[in-house]
Amino acid sequence: MPGMIALGLYGLAAVACAVAAIVVVRPGRATRRDRGAVAAALALSAAWCGVTAAIGADATPTRLLEIARNIAWIYALFRHFANDGRDESLRVVRPVIATLVSVEGLQLVLLVAAPSEHAVEVSALLRMLVAVGALVLAHNLFGGASQSSRALLGWNSFAMALFWLFELNLFTIAYLTASAANGLEVLRALVMAGMAAGFAVGSVQAGAGLAFRPSRAVTFSTLSLVVLAVYFLAMIGLANGVSRLAGDLARVTQVGFLLAAATVSLLWLPSQRLRKLARVLALKHLFKHRYDYRAEWLRFTHTIGSAARQGASLHERAIQSLADITDSTAGLLLTPHDDGAFALAARWRWPTLEVPSEALPSALARFFERGIFILDFDEVRAGVDRAGEAALVPDWLREEQLAWAGVPLLHGERLVGIVILARPQVARRLDWEDFDLLAIAGRQVASYLSEQAGQEALQDAARFDEFNRRMAFVMHDIKNLSSQLGLLARNAERHADNPAFRGDMLVTLRNSADKLDALVTRLGRYGSGRSDTVEAIDLADIAQHVARRLSASHPIDIVGESGCEVLGNRETLEQAVVHLVQNAIEASSEGAPVILELRLAGLRGEIAVIDSGGGMSAEFLRQSLFRPFVSTKDNGFGIGACEARELVRAMGGRLDAESREGLGSRFTISLPVAEASRLLARQRRNSDLTSQGRAA
Repeated sequence: MPGMIALGLYGLAAVACAVAAIVVVRPGRATRRDRGAVAAALALSAAWCGVTAAIGADATPTRLLEIARNIAWIYALFRHFANDGRDESLRVVRPVIATLVSVEGLQLVLLVAAPSEHAVEVSALLRMLVAVGALVLAHNLFGGASQSSRALLGWNSFAMALFWLFELNLFTIAYLTASAANGLEVLRALVMAGMAAGFAVGSVQAGAGLAFRPSRAVTFSTLSLVVLAVYFLAMIGLANGVSRLAGDLARVTQVGFLLAAATVSLLWLPSQRLRKLARVLALKHLFKHRYDYRAEWLRFTHTIGSAARQGASLHERAIQSLADITDSTAGLLLTPHDDGAFALAARWRWPTLEVPSEALPSALARFFERGIFILDFDEVRAGVDRAGEAALVPDWLREEQLAWAGVPLLHGERLVGIVILARPQVARRLDWEDFDLLAIAGRQVASYLSEQAGQEALQDAARFDEFNRRMAFVMHDIKNLSSQLGLLARNAERHADNPAFRGDMLVTLRNSADKLDALVTRLGRYGSGRSDTVEAIDLADIAQHVARRLSASHPIDIVGESGCEVLGNRETLEQAVVHLVQNAIEASSEGAPVILELRLAGLRGEIAVIDSGGGMSAEFLRQSLFRPFVSTKDNGFGIGACEARELVRAMGGRLDAESREGLGSRFTISLPVAEASRLLARQRRNSDLTSQGRAA
């Protein structure tokens, strides 16, 4: 039965080699300098397989054909170097080829010499030397080839390496056992068939571009099987060694090995760091590239394009999509404000880091827009400054050791955000592959964020349009009501009989008419974005006037400095303060006073509206507070805070907000001090006069 199997396998190998030889020499194939040598080697291999199947591997004709086959394959290996001219440029190739042919020729001496008990060992040793030399040449054939030549030599190099590697293992076993490895002789037929298939594919012009590129999952599975095989072989070797020991020494060795294995398992299996370290080492040393780009891109699109999971916003998913690429443990998203400075927009798994209100300066944004690059914070800490970026990195990022990389989100030429990635658990340096992949992914994230911002702007515009249409009707109704109240007041002056009642009615009606007229005036000016007149305003007067107006419905306290004059429009400033106080009253519980705090801060005067209500979340404060039509109240329009900020900005001021959930909120209006503005204006006039005098 084994003889029949060997006969069939060698017959199959003979047919495979013959077919491969025909495929190699068929007309119409690409011109290659190794075609003749390969075809001759395949023909001799087919003859050797056929004779082996017919009369056995130990017959003299078979051994003669084996010597001729090996010499033919050595010459074919040499002719492969001629495809890109290295047979002439590499002077070492010809001497090595000549040496290998000479060593293989010594097999003829053993064949004609008298039989010896060491003949098998000598023959195996000579074959081992030939196989080692051929493997070295095969490695240099492919390893030293140019990128364009590798596509031509890849399959042939693989086939020859397979052939000589098996020969090396076969004759190593024969040398160690001092006998022919008859059990492995049958496998030589399968190796010859596989080699013939490799040459057939490599000789086809379309097959030159074929490449075996297993996925990482398959590679890791194969690597795991290899590790298991090595493990079992090691266990067999250890068991063999322990079995040779006797007595207490064997027992101590067994127990010690068991305890060592248990210790390693307990350290390895639960440790995520060690598992990640093994993964990084495997990716670094087993692959040409660290990343599986197809898998990374599929994961990226799934993360950022999926619906919000567990309340995750698009900003949080944007951070996660970039963090997953580099196995970063956390991240931040910083987006630009109106003044160009960057502030925190979202966090992902980084709740403890304190981020200042001005997280990054606007100059760093312009730096990113001039060139696409990834900011390596480790290099910044080490003093590396490639293009002047180190001076722009704030201290809080330098001091935070977890901060690892800054990824710009560029949409066209505009920077829409920066993602700060935390250091991965397995420490490593950023390299060119990280830079390329993060830069491309950052542009994709920027497009998602810009698209969302555009959609929100369109929605806000539609809401504003609807709001304006509604306000037009409201203004028309208010005008009619104002006219009716004025007419009622004039008729009451002539027809009311009771003087006391008439006086009260007149006062009430006239006040109502005045208020409605003032409201119409303000509504007509809504959204103009400017203040008509600028004057010196005492913040204490504004605070007292607002308190008298609204204290009937809720207690209002005034604290702080008096005599602080700022520049602005009195009516506009009062309207903004009223908006904020009304919001504070609605947020406060009954009896809890709203505080108006006056303060002089350098060259600016401040009036703060403070309440002890429920407060606002940090996310609402960052993203939604000053957006119109977004309100924490059930039936609120969300216009008050937005309008207050626009009114303050129209006067050249600033409105800032602070809030903590469960503690309350603080809104601070800041305007330039009147006296400081006068002083600056006086200095400018003097400077202009001096310049004119010099010119004259």
